[in-house]
Parts: sequence; C-alpha cells; structure tokens
Amino acid sequence: QVQLVESGGGLVQTGGSLRLSCSASGGTFSSYAMAWFRQAPGKEREFVATISWSGSSTRYTDSVRGRFTISRDNAKNTVYLQMNSLKPEDTAVYYCARGLFGATTSNYKYWGQGTQVTVSS
Repeated sequence: QVQLVESGGGLVQTGGSLRLSCSASGGTFSSYAMAWFRQAPGKEREFVATISWSGSSTRYTDSVRGRFTISRDNAKNTVYLQMNSLKPEDTAVYYCARGLFGATTSNYKYWGQGTQVTVSS
C-alpha cells in the first residue's frame, strides 16, 4: 500500500523560504513521477511542480518558476520542494502525489494528506 507523508510546512514571512518533504512508502518510488500540488481555501487544487522518475525532467507552473525547486532522492524515497521568495499568494495546503509525469490531478493516483504553508505579509 502506497503512503505519502508530507512535512516541512509552517508559517513564514513574505520573502522567506521553506523546504517541504514527502516521504513515500510502498510500491517502487523510483518508477514514478512525483508532483506537488496546492489548494488554497475556496479554490481548486492546482499544479505546482513535477519531476520525472529519474529526476532528469521537471516542470513548474508559471507562478513559481524561478522561486521553487523540485528534487528527489530515490535512495531515500523522498521528494522535496524548496520554496524561496515566498509570497502571500503561495499560502495553501501543499500535497505531494505519485503517478505519471504531467500537470493535471488525473495523472496522479496516490496523494498525501497535505501540509499547510502560510505566508504572512
């Protein structure tokens, strides 16, 4: 059974940084793409970033490109999201997901429970 557990969220001031981690268990981590999505109150879940199984390909939504970096360590079954220059509009619950490389929720079968990121102005 696949389980994804996010950590690293919290409260940070505008311009600050956070590093999210997502630890996976069950299944073969290194065979699948991993992604981060986020959902703000009253809004739909939106794509943030994805990384291929090998880590050789990444993709970002326009609003975070240049500020966020997705990476993975297949030896540790962990995917990371380094978030720099955070803005209040980055405030959301952040979810990691496992599936096929792409930017839509339908590409991903397994999801974590989410971690809250709050950026104060």
